[in-house]
Amino acid sequence: MTMNHPTSDPDTRVAALPNGVRVLTINLPRLESASVSIFVRTGSRNESRRLNGISHMAEHMAFKGTHSRNCQQINLDAERLGAEVNAHTDKDHTAYHMRGLAEHAPLFLRMLGEIVRDSSFPADELERERQVILQEFAETEDDAFDTAFRLFDHACYGAHPQAQPVIGRRRNIEAFTREQLQAYVARQYTGCNIVVAAAGRIDVRAIMREAEAALGGLPQGEPNCTDAPSFEGGIGLRRLAGHSQTHVVLGYPAPPLTEPRHAVHQLAAALLGEGMSSPLMDSLRERQGLVYYAACSADLDDLAGQFVIEASMAPANIPPFADEVVRLLQAQAGRIEPLQLERARNQIAVRRLQAWEKPSRRLEEAVLDLFAFGRVRSRAERRDALQAVTPRQLRAVFAELLVGPVAIGAAGRLPKSAADRLHALADG
Repeated sequence: MTMNHPTSDPDTRVAALPNGVRVLTINLPRLESASVSIFVRTGSRNESRRLNGISHMAEHMAFKGTHSRNCQQINLDAERLGAEVNAHTDKDHTAYHMRGLAEHAPLFLRMLGEIVRDSSFPADELERERQVILQEFAETEDDAFDTAFRLFDHACYGAHPQAQPVIGRRRNIEAFTREQLQAYVARQYTGCNIVVAAAGRIDVRAIMREAEAALGGLPQGEPNCTDAPSFEGGIGLRRLAGHSQTHVVLGYPAPPLTEPRHAVHQLAAALLGEGMSSPLMDSLRERQGLVYYAACSADLDDLAGQFVIEASMAPANIPPFADEVVRLLQAQAGRIEPLQLERARNQIAVRRLQAWEKPSRRLEEAVLDLFAFGRVRSRAERRDALQAVTPRQLRAVFAELLVGPVAIGAAGRLPKSAADRLHALADG
């Protein structure tokens, strides 16, 4: 096992096993608890169209039995320790988590390692869990905001896997076999694609020993890589019966997390639409009452980025909403108000501090840094990048948005007049 120190934050260390598994530890001795996770660099963007949804199903099935414990034993063994158990799948990673007493952290890693390395995917459990996931799928199909985001991703990236929904396609969920799950996990869950992460009042050496015992026997494999997508732009609309509102997601291309200028887009998004006093919310909701919800974000990963504006409103308000979004972008391209810039910087700083104080959030940010950069960025590096952004750079970003491609997804109640206005916005 090799050790290195990729960050100036003294409580954070990274070790590498011979097979490429990395072990990230954040020693927080003031805590009585510990958070332990295993992250795998695979998600919906690593799936073929025929296998879309298999990462999510594999994550669900991981807790349904191993070669030494059944589902009930897995649940009881965790809960008798008072531990919280969870997992999630995203476009670029899958993660398994346990949190509980700090003294149990090595045991948490042993238990998580077993389900990641040794899941048996029992046939009877697969059929039961398939029905659970199909119910989850039906819920997302009925949800207008989920639908709008799926349409938006497709408008951004077309047929590229980056556009695929994490939950997958119904026909795939209905058809996945135990053998397909086993083959996918064997192919994707390899040493160089796994990070073990632990934070809290932990024994770092004990965590390293458990990581070696649990995952040191995995093959090293090859990195789970995907080509970067091109931002296409376009529009996707879906009318949903029983809805009186329209949910709109519109956005523009942004740089990936690995490009230095990504910090400019992060600050621009906070400047435009974070908080009730932001120009977006102040104008659309407080002054004009056009929406009951609106937000702006820069959604960035190591392959691509999206500058996203989302809102919910009555269909009749779509034309003035579209006009006002364009006007707000034009206003920011012309002048950055110093007070608004101060607000945005401080909101990001506080948000990052809150994440820093939550071990599980801090772990996830550090692991995603390892996947994207091969190292963990320090607090100072993140802060300095934000502070270095100038008003001129921000104005340039908003000017680029106004002339670049636009992607739109909208779902809910969509009369022709509303649809026509969104098409006009997408066409520029």
